[in-house]
Amino acid sequence: MQRKGAGLLLVVLAAALWLSGEALARDQADAAAQANNPLANMKAFNLQNYYIGELTESDDWANQFWFRYAQPFSVSKTNWLMRASLPINTYPTTPDGHMETGTGDLNVFAAYLIDTGNPAVSFGIGPQLTAPTASEEQLGSGKWSAGFANVLFNANSHKFQYGYLLTWQASFAGEGDRENVNVGALQPFAFYQLGGGTYLRAAPIWMYNLENDDYSVPLGIGIGQVFKKDKTVFNVFIEPQISVLDEGAGQPEWQIFVGFNMQFLQ
Repeated sequence: MQRKGAGLLLVVLAAALWLSGEALARDQADAAAQANNPLANMKAFNLQNYYIGELTESDDWANQFWFRYAQPFSVSKTNWLMRASLPINTYPTTPDGHMETGTGDLNVFAAYLIDTGNPAVSFGIGPQLTAPTASEEQLGSGKWSAGFANVLFNANSHKFQYGYLLTWQASFAGEGDRENVNVGALQPFAFYQLGGGTYLRAAPIWMYNLENDDYSVPLGIGIGQVFKKDKTVFNVFIEPQISVLDEGAGQPEWQIFVGFNMQFLQ
């Protein structure tokens, strides 16, 4: 009788361990699927860097290091997400290649989160504002600009997630002797989960300047790793990108995009 009871207890314990393992695997899969969602309903802080190895029409290099913070909030029972981005720019500022480093222009957008009826699909749209906060003239536009941001993220599959970030902004105030801003950008992104939090990624930014018809269309593929510790989801990645179409001086010929992202669960 004791042996039967012990055997039953072992079966129950084994089933409990298996179910907890399944729940942990699902939890990790959910975290991996949502780790790259720019509209995830949680606070997030990202450190991201673009090392630009070569600029068009020159042999110079450049670098952009981004601080990004995202915060969900509610207004009159509507859900929004605010994202603020501040770059630390390093750019050549003279014909002989002298480099200048300092803060760039601060960008903030607030996306109204539309109820799609599917918790795996996020869709947001709202205004954006860029302030001329550059520490040096050559590191920013010298203009106040406003426009919109639109984001879609589809995580119906735990294997493959995709979406885009579409933005447009135009200047409305600022230094009169500086070129006006009228820029649109599309960032398509795709993520393929390999398992264990490892994933393949592609998230280039395609830019078109409506003021002077300059444009930049890079493509790339990279790899990332997601891991969860307590109530924080960490996401590290590297993504080399190369230009396939470009026009105008100062566009990246090739660049390396790396990031360290953190999402803070409730």
